Amino acid sequence: MQGLILFAHGARDPRWALPFEAVATRVRAARPGLAVRLAYLEFIAPDLAGAGAELAALGCTRIAVQPMFLGAGGHVRKDLPLLLQALAAAHPAVAFTVHTAVGEIESVADAMAAAALHALPEA
Repeated sequence: MQGLILFAHGARDPRWALPFEAVATRVRAARPGLAVRLAYLEFIAPDLAGAGAELAALGCTRIAVQPMFLGAGGHVRKDLPLLLQALAAAHPAVAFTVHTAVGEIESVADAMAAAALHALPEA
């Protein structure tokens, strides 16, 4: 069974998570059989360990981790590998794969540019 973790930063204001919840809802609608969980680096639960444990308990043997960050800064390059190392050690029967930060995916950059242009009056 395959799982997907959408890994975001987190914030003290729970409303901050609403766009990520909307993404998770869209992913679930597109792939109804896929086990999808949100995970946060700080302030909001679950954290990566909790989301990974939940998916492993569901029977996922392959879990993709999609960093929901605009770029691969310190959290993606330094924090995430350490968290993932601990998660993999806790669940040795699960293969975890980390993907490129979402903001570095060309189609996401295209969508952000289109949204920015949409903010301007038509020429």
